[in-house]
Amino acid sequence: MANMEKLNATLNAVKSLRSSVRQCFEQLADGTAAEQTEDNRTKFLVEFQENYSHINQQLREVETLINGLQPSLVSSYLGNTTYLAQEITQDRQAMYSQLVNSYKWIDKVHEHSLLAFNNLNLNNLRRSYTYCSQKRGRVQYTSCNNPDPEFIDNLFYNDISHTNTIYEVCRQFSSNAVVFATISHVLKAAIICKGVLIEWVTVKGYDEPMEIDDLWTESRYEVFRKVQEHTHSAMLHFFSPTQPELAVKSFMTWLNSYSKLFLEPCKRCGKYVSNGLPPTWRDLRTLEPFHEECKNC
Repeated sequence: MANMEKLNATLNAVKSLRSSVRQCFEQLADGTAAEQTEDNRTKFLVEFQENYSHINQQLREVETLINGLQPSLVSSYLGNTTYLAQEITQDRQAMYSQLVNSYKWIDKVHEHSLLAFNNLNLNNLRRSYTYCSQKRGRVQYTSCNNPDPEFIDNLFYNDISHTNTIYEVCRQFSSNAVVFATISHVLKAAIICKGVLIEWVTVKGYDEPMEIDDLWTESRYEVFRKVQEHTHSAMLHFFSPTQPELAVKSFMTWLNSYSKLFLEPCKRCGKYVSNGLPPTWRDLRTLEPFHEECKNC
């Protein structure tokens, strides 16, 4: 009975903590407009610090209550594997819960793999640059996916020049290049090319590692995951198989506009932060910053 009272008190404390965290993040997500006075900004910071201190106090209370609870001995049911929970040694008692988590993980892998397989079968588009010429009634195809490596090096080291961006070209995958771009002290991007065409872009924060063996891992920051989504949209927008060099230059000019990702307010609402994120979208023509919810308004 006493344990149930402790459990109820803990659940109430967790509920109160979640409510305080939600209110704090809602206040932070709304942010302040660029035209507000200095007094309003100071008041906003003071209120946020008070809420943050209150959250820390509630968190310590929750941790204290959790440490006072007794762990439940009831295990989940998964067929005959429940006998694993009856082992005497403590190391083997944990095998059952690990086995349950493994089954759940494998089920999710199968489900996501099936969805990906169905989506890929529906996508029959080919983005590779292939030149088609007709001569004497016969159709001939000349692949332009693997140009001279010196052409790519000259393109990024000489033809494309931005004061805020540093380029590094490497070739770990045969003749196709992977271009690492460091934009100011804001973000890093890995541009995976097939010939002159851009096939994939990975965006991470400036403090995150960008290794050649880890090009498909997303950033741990939501803001850079959102920027990566926008880069894929821009990559398709600037795609031009007839003028691939111009397409790459246009895309890199657009990507370089993120050098002031955290410094420019949204052109629509005038806020630096909305829903917890800065303006992550850049207009494809004017390069003006917009929040994702403001770009279509």
